[in-house]
Amino acid sequence: MTKTKKLKLLFLCTGNSCRSQMAEGWTRHLKNDMIEAYSAGIETHGLNPNAVKVMAEIGVDISNHQSKTVKDLMDVPFDYVVTVCSHAHETCPIFSGKAQIIHVGFDDPPRLAKEVESEEEKLNCYRRVRDKIKTFVQSLPGCLQ
Repeated sequence: MTKTKKLKLLFLCTGNSCRSQMAEGWTRHLKNDMIEAYSAGIETHGLNPNAVKVMAEIGVDISNHQSKTVKDLMDVPFDYVVTVCSHAHETCPIFSGKAQIIHVGFDDPPRLAKEVESEEEKLNCYRRVRDKIKTFVQSLPGCLQ
């Protein structure tokens, strides 16, 4: 039985605080047998506590993740780089090697949460994006081809 090489996939966002962290967490949780997941940002904004909270609700712990920049991972030979926000897509650096850049935009939960009043409504913004990211991750790696 031959062992299949895992795909190396980077989720790239502006600040590596929310969407890219949730995507990395989902991928490690659902697809760890076939995908080696990473996340980074164009800059770092720290880990968003609401992202940690809504991921923990469904049993995915991202509390030990670190917010990092793409420069921290430039030596990793990625197969795919998935930009999860428009800013990251527009400012995505050049990766050496064979990395294919794919854009799959998701709404920004902190921006959505600014438009609602209650704490529960704010968390619902994060939950909605979390669930959309899960749906995307479930389609991996087939949707990348």
